[in-house]
Amino acid sequence: METVKLVIERQGGKELWGRVNYNDNLITDHANTVPELEAKIKTLLRDFEDVDPDTVEFVYLFDVYALFQRFDFLKISTVAKHAGMNPGLLRQYVSGAKNPSKEQAKRIEDTLHRLALELQEANILVA
Repeated sequence: METVKLVIERQGGKELWGRVNYNDNLITDHANTVPELEAKIKTLLRDFEDVDPDTVEFVYLFDVYALFQRFDFLKISTVAKHAGMNPGLLRQYVSGAKNPSKEQAKRIEDTLHRLALELQEANILVA
């Protein structure tokens, strides 16, 4: 399996744009959802680079909007609370009204990773 970095960002409205750099070629496309965008990029990799889509695994790099669109089960106010930041500010990042600094983006990312680790340790009691 080959891993390829897929950058996903919102450009303008609510449309997601994705890009990969493969063999020094920039491949881009847009879609309404992450799965749709992933499928389109895999098709382009096949068409232009002769890559079997079944052998590609993406490493995702999301902007804040795309991240919360992809993981729509995340509650912005709860993530903000765990990150120790103002929920209104995080909502502005998600809406695109403001862009987070590198430090703020890292803070959000670290919080999500910490929450994911906590979830991995959760066990369901079977009665």
